[in-house]
This record gives sequence, C-alpha cells and structure tokens, in this order.
Amino acid sequence: MASAPHFTFSPLLSLSRNPSRKPNIFLPFITSTRNSVKIRAMDKDYLGDFGARDPFPAEIESNFGDKVLGNVSTEHKILIPNASALSLAQQECTPISQLQQPMSEDEAKQLLFKVVGWRLVHEEGGLKLRGLWKVRDMKCGEELINRITQAVEYTGHLPTLHLEEPNLVKAELWTSSIGGLSLNDFIVAAKIDEIKISDLQPRQRVWA
Repeated sequence: MASAPHFTFSPLLSLSRNPSRKPNIFLPFITSTRNSVKIRAMDKDYLGDFGARDPFPAEIESNFGDKVLGNVSTEHKILIPNASALSLAQQECTPISQLQQPMSEDEAKQLLFKVVGWRLVHEEGGLKLRGLWKVRDMKCGEELINRITQAVEYTGHLPTLHLEEPNLVKAELWTSSIGGLSLNDFIVAAKIDEIKISDLQPRQRVWA
C-alpha cells in the first residue's frame, strides 16, 4: 500500500519589484530568483485545483479590483478531492480478491493512527483489529452492538462482536478471505468510531 501523500501549499502570486508590472499566477512550489519569486507546478495533483471565490456584489460595487494586487479575472475552478484525500470514514469498502496479499504490520501501524481506540492483535497466524468499549450494563452492551451492526451492515464487511460480562463489548475486524487485514477493516473501524456511545458509558462520579 502506498504511503499517504504529503501536501505542500505555497502562495499563488509572483512578486515583482516593478509596481507597474501585473502579477502572474502560477501553481504551487517556489523557486527564487534575484528579482522575483516564481512558482512551478507540482508533479502530482492530489487535491485538485482550488481557485479563489467569486466576489460579492458589495465588493464589485466598491471597485475592490482597483485597490488590491491580483488578477480579478482569475479562472475559478474547484475539483472534488480524490479518495486518497478523504478520511477513512468517508470511504467505502471494495471487493477483495483472494489473491490479494494481507496488509503488512508496518502498513497497519500507519493506518492505526487514523482510528481511535483500536489496537492490532496477532491471532491464528494473522493480524486483526480489536476494539473494546466499557458500558454501564448488559442492556447498554446490547444497544451498542445494535448500533454498530446498523451503522456498518450496508458495507458487507461486518465485525465479530462479543458481549462479555458484566459490561464489556469487544469488536474484531479482519478480512478472512486473505487471512489478515485489508483497507476495508480500517474503513469499517473508522465508521464505528463515529457512532455515538456517550449515553451508554458509565457515568462519572462527581465529588463535592
């Protein structure tokens, strides 16, 4: 699995010592010369080309374009970020081929930073994701299991859920067809992280 992309953002205007010279607009990444700062394009575009917003009517009436440094006729274009820029919870599970290799432990550790309260465990010769939640009682445990099931059932990649006495819910995720972890496991874990559980957890004591 490829490592997460690193993004660098730079100013979009070329600066000149000649005030009469109109500024030029370039794409990110800066190289310096004696009289100006020029910006050259990145070799890869992950987030799309983000332009400026359209001016408000009050700004147009004020002739703001005559008072600021810039090009008021700049083309405005906003592209939707691709999947690599979306959070795990916003992504969807994809079919996994049985020929696909399971995720390495190093790759899994990198993705582990993106899910809350989950840890890696070695079981049956493969890696699994395990999450634990402490709730008030058995009834709250059953409710949490129902919420998890309803939240991720549509993905087709369900966790194994256990209600352990007296008040512990355990969830395990792995891709059994490849004998280890896939990106789908982390996507489902991230979706589970978004479930509201505060009303099911033990109430904290308040000391006077």
